[in-house]
Amino acid sequence: MKTFKERLTKGIFLALALSSISALVLITVFIIVRGVPLMAKVGLFKFVFGLEWAPGRGLYGIFPMIVGSFSVTICAAILGIPIGICCSIFLAEFAPKRLRNIFRPAIQLLAGIPSVVYGFWGLIFIVPAIRNILGGPGLSILAGAIILGIMILPTVISISEVSILALPRQYKDGGLALGLTHWQTIRHVLLPAAKSGIIAGVVLGIGRAIGETMAVIMLLGNAVAMPQSILDPVRTLTTNIGIEMGYASDEHQQALFATGIVLFVIIMCINSIAQYIVRRK
Repeated sequence: MKTFKERLTKGIFLALALSSISALVLITVFIIVRGVPLMAKVGLFKFVFGLEWAPGRGLYGIFPMIVGSFSVTICAAILGIPIGICCSIFLAEFAPKRLRNIFRPAIQLLAGIPSVVYGFWGLIFIVPAIRNILGGPGLSILAGAIILGIMILPTVISISEVSILALPRQYKDGGLALGLTHWQTIRHVLLPAAKSGIIAGVVLGIGRAIGETMAVIMLLGNAVAMPQSILDPVRTLTTNIGIEMGYASDEHQQALFATGIVLFVIIMCINSIAQYIVRRK
């Protein structure tokens, strides 16, 4: 009886694991089947590096949107990653227990806020502030980067803090025993030792930012053009799909699926890098 129950349990868990993998395979195949014909017709190079997106005229160039996606993501990383790492160091090494018990649920709550709420808040407060202080339309790379920088904080903070706390106690004790101050021990011993986990958190945060849709639809201005500064409006790959999929048909719809293929490849590369970094040590 025990053997039968063990086999049944093993079979159930195997079926659940295969179902998740099957879902990924089906999604991948569906996107490829719908998007590859358009890429073959237009040409991969012309589709990826083309500068004009005008489905009504048969022009399908997504390079401005690729640049927009990376511009917003890089700016968000510049704003959010240093704050996230500093917060993780504070929670792991400096914060009193009572303060940690307040901060950690707050960070988890930050992760649970819907992206549309972030977008609405940015539209009401961030966009007018940028317009009044720096000029321009307000709907810009900077507005999207500020909100995405906030949205990636829970990922960066949580993974970085866990990586620091997972280090053996001997690392810290050894540094202090050698005469290093607390901060010197953190800087020269703990952070290098936890580098693998911290980098993984950073990469996953970047993946979270580049895949965001709803918030950036509300904040970027959605202009299909090469940006000249962080105050210019742009359109990302995700917003392009979200905006136009509702009314697209035929070749236009195929072009959006092809855009999804490019986005899928980018995110898979980012996640693969994170997995490699995590497993390296």
